[in-house]
Order: sequence, then C-alpha cells, then structure tokens
Amino acid sequence: MLRPLLLGAATATAAAAALALLLAASGFPPAPALAALWNGAFGSTDALLSATLVRATPLVLAGLAVALAFRAGILNVGAEGQLLAGGAAAATIGTLGAPSLGVLSAPLALVGGTAAGALWAGVAALLRRRFGVLEVISTIMLNFVALHAVGWLVRGPLQEPLRIYPQSPALPDVARLPALVPGTRLHVGFALAVLGCAAVWVVLRHTAAGFRLRMVGLNPAAAASAGRIDVPAVGMRAFLASGALAGLAGAVEVAGVTYALYENLSPGYGYTAIAVALLARLHPLGVLASGALFGALEAGAGAMQRDAGVPAVVVVAVEALLVLLVLGADQLRARGVLRRPPVRSAPRLAAETAPIEATP
Repeated sequence: MLRPLLLGAATATAAAAALALLLAASGFPPAPALAALWNGAFGSTDALLSATLVRATPLVLAGLAVALAFRAGILNVGAEGQLLAGGAAAATIGTLGAPSLGVLSAPLALVGGTAAGALWAGVAALLRRRFGVLEVISTIMLNFVALHAVGWLVRGPLQEPLRIYPQSPALPDVARLPALVPGTRLHVGFALAVLGCAAVWVVLRHTAAGFRLRMVGLNPAAAASAGRIDVPAVGMRAFLASGALAGLAGAVEVAGVTYALYENLSPGYGYTAIAVALLARLHPLGVLASGALFGALEAGAGAMQRDAGVPAVVVVAVEALLVLLVLGADQLRARGVLRRPPVRSAPRLAAETAPIEATP
C-alpha cells in the first residue's frame, strides 16, 4: 500500500528537479517559475480543488483504463477515442433525455458514457480476436474516427439550437454532476475516480479474475497451458473494461466540467493517460498519484505562463522526461544495473497467492 505513495512522492520530487533544471537551461529563473506553478496548483484551496483535482479526474480514469489493458498485455492506445465516445453518449443522454429522465439523467449519462466507451473498445477487441488486427493500429485509427464523429455531431444532430457554434446545447442542471465540495468546481467524478482505482486494485490483487488477467499479461502461453485460462476471453473482457473506464472519463468531463459536447472536448487526455499509466508502473493506486501529479502540472502551467512568463509547453517536456526516467530505470533494473527489491520468501509468497488461487 505504501509503495505507490512513496513512488508518487519520489516522482513529484523528480518533476520539480527536472523542471528547475530545464528552466535554468532555458534562461528562466527557476524560483519565480516554480513559485507560480505551485500557487497555480496548490496555492489555495480553490486552486487545489477547482483546478488540480478537476484536471486530474479524467487523467486518473483514462490512466486507469490504460493501466488495466496493459496489465493484461493489451496495448490499448485508444483511450482518447473511447473518452470521446463516452462524452458524446453522455451529452446525448443529458440533452435529449433530461426532460423525461429527470433526476436519473446524470447517473444514466455516466452509465451511457461507460457503455459507449466499452463498445468503442469492443470494435478493436473484435478485430483483434477475429482477424488478428494489432490493437495498436486499430485503436489509434479509431481515435481519429471518434474525433471526426464528434465533429459531425456538434455540427449536425447535436448542434446547439442557434446553429452558430460547433457544440451541443448546454446540459440542464438535472443532468449535471453535483459538486463534491460546495463552492468549488470539484464534482463527484473525482470520488468515482478514487473508488475506481481502489476497486481495480482489489480486483487485480484479491480475486480470481484479477489473477487470471495478471497471468495472461505476464505470459499468455503459460496461462493457457499450465493455468488452463481462456486467454482470448480474458483479453476481451480486459479490453472492454478498459474502454468502459475511458468512456466514463469522457462522461464525467461532460457532465461535471464542460456541461456540453465540444469539438475539442479533450486536450489529449487519452494520450496523456498513457504517460500517467507508465509513470505509475501500471499500479492502480499509483495511477491515482501520477494522475494527481499530471493534473497539478497542467493546472500550474497556466499560472506559470501568466505570472512568470514561462511557456506552458515546458511542463509537457517535463512530463515526457519523467516517463523516460521511469522507463530507463526499468531497463537498468532489468539489466541488473539497479538492485532489485529483495525476493520474498516462499512461505510468504505462498500465503499471498493462496487466497487468489483458492477463489472459485
């Protein structure tokens, strides 16, 4: 339990150090820039709740989607398209269904967005299972399909009544997510993201389904022969669950932040989610920490540009550098340059895995 938290603290420290070095190398004084970034992300209660955590919410959910798929050995890089599909479904239910659904509009919009994300991922999952199409290719192509589909929706069937702006009508109040903290922009979608990380961790760690998913991701051939696991079925379920989480991220963004479907709904959340998952080393609780870090960096980037005159794009470079550092450390550890953690004793390992194996 403590390992993801320690990893998050170490990552935050590395991010601050990398940003300071990059600022100094670019000719900007590090102290004022870092102070502006801190104030924009954590300088006040409103900055923390209404900026950092609001930005972190879709990153955590989409990052969790990527981490779950990667743990199963499925390279789902289509979280962006699945997020857009979820947002489009939530906007459709929220705007068209609110008059008849009433107070059920918001929860059904989330359910619809989750289902839309799963269906969008299901296209790639079916292509992978039926025709052997690599999911890296199909999912990234589907991202562009989803992007243009949203563009068509906000210029066609879902465009606002005046037909001036490429967006859907604003969601009525009954279809919007309530605030998690009164007086702030933080909505209950953040609580769903936290619960989602905890739930995925429990499933992966303490259930037979999670055990099968991890085994398929580690060695599908061994899982099929020794474990007698239906590898294609496990992969299909993991793919759909991953898409569902990404779709929920889009639905939460529409119902909790934008209150309408826009052509540029996502500034690349689905792609940033890959970095979030990799930085967390695919650990569900680590995703919560890395998503919060990326949310803080993106929330503070605007303040840094406004108050210190530092281009916000510097933060993107820091995010990329962090991922490269983590991947580089993994490679060094694999080559034996870095010392691995001590191997657990056989009795302890047996005690940890026995409940999973015994679960029906």
